[in-house]
Amino acid sequence: MDPADQPLFDRVDGIAFFERLVDRFYAGVISDPVLAPLYEADDLDGARHRLTLFLVQYWGGPATYNEERGHPRLRMRHAPYVIGTTERDRWLVHMREAVDAAGASELGDADRAAMLEYFAMAADHMINSGGLSLRGDGHSPPPGE
Repeated sequence: MDPADQPLFDRVDGIAFFERLVDRFYAGVISDPVLAPLYEADDLDGARHRLTLFLVQYWGGPATYNEERGHPRLRMRHAPYVIGTTERDRWLVHMREAVDAAGASELGDADRAAMLEYFAMAADHMINSGGLSLRGDGHSPPPGE
């Protein structure tokens, strides 16, 4: 099988890659004055676990997230939190840094770009406050999107 046809999960170091990614992401989040208040300090380990399982599943690994939590329903699960463009932008800063740190030796340019594109789309989708939402690349979404 051509490596490009394999899921990202199989092209990187499996779950270990996603654990490094999530650990790096949360290292930034917990020190961020905008994002830290959105996370329950006594559930950071749970949040890490859930995000790791979700990303593993999304990128072609085992479906443990669905087995433990059911359908991701990301927007619904984030609805209790006020998420505007500032929160989205801060989230993306830390996720971009995490992708670069975790994937420096494992991710090719196309995989890095695919991950960043997904994270920008997902972060924009979580916006539930503040009016006009922008995609993570700073451009307004096309009409009807």
